[in-house]
Amino acid sequence: MKQLTKAEEEIMQILWQLKEGNVAGIIEEMPDPKPAYNTVSTIVRILESKDFVGHRKEGKGYIYIPIVERETYSNQSMNKLMDNYFNGSFKSMVSFFMKKNDLDTKELEAILKEINKED
Repeated sequence: MKQLTKAEEEIMQILWQLKEGNVAGIIEEMPDPKPAYNTVSTIVRILESKDFVGHRKEGKGYIYIPIVERETYSNQSMNKLMDNYFNGSFKSMVSFFMKKNDLDTKELEAILKEINKED
């Protein structure tokens, strides 16, 4: 799976939230100052070429639909982060974030409960 640029990821976050939308609807959800219509349209077409987004015709325009699920992209991004910066070690990555965020034992226990709930 290809990596997304910051701008592409911003558009994908909005599409994941909306479930589907046209360019005007995507722009509406973006923070001020709003980007130009052509800019967003170009990014959406790039996302289509990367197979992250599909579309269907509606009236004179298109409705864009995410093809890649948020969780799938998140997992891939986290694995890439872990591989590139922590030599593929989940333990090293968690340790880094614990130290960087100064987690106490209660917070760590809460995280472990969440992890165990997923199983």
